[in-house]
Amino acid sequence: MQAEPQNNAVMAKTLRYNNLSVSLHWLMALVVFGLFALGFWMVDLTYYSSWYKTAPYWHKSVGILLAALLLLRLFWRFKAGKPAALPHQNRRLQQMAALVHLLLYLLLLAIVLTGYLISTADGRGIEVFSWFEVPGMGELFAEQADIAGALHKWFAYVLMALVVLHAAGALKHHFVDKDTTLKRMWWHKN
Repeated sequence: MQAEPQNNAVMAKTLRYNNLSVSLHWLMALVVFGLFALGFWMVDLTYYSSWYKTAPYWHKSVGILLAALLLLRLFWRFKAGKPAALPHQNRRLQQMAALVHLLLYLLLLAIVLTGYLISTADGRGIEVFSWFEVPGMGELFAEQADIAGALHKWFAYVLMALVVLHAAGALKHHFVDKDTTLKRMWWHKN
């Protein structure tokens, strides 16, 4: 009879994300929202604005750090895995959630890549907060900055739409279904 509580404890732990996964999730969410807001605002800056050079510098620097966080998150996701699905969730819902998560990761990768292509089309690297520089490879194809810029913008809009869908799903689980889906992505004591 004593084995049962241990099994329940193990099962409860496997139904939650670990604290590193939770921290990466929420940190990346904040960074993505911040970068989207900054990018949305800075495209209307004129040459005479005092933020004309500062805003892109911050956007690029934080974007490179987001790329590093994304790589860390993907590595950790494969190493630590993800918790088991909740017992009451149907297969179709699980497949939809997996597809949305895959699209979120792919869009983040595409946004980082297109941002790099925009920023390095002239051959210059990206200076990250005066800490280090990511080298540029120059123009790899004709009109690289313009094409990558258009893709970067539209990928960002699609990402935000998916983030809204993702958040709406989590809130539906929490308030309508009253299950632990949202609580699984919150910090807990080990």
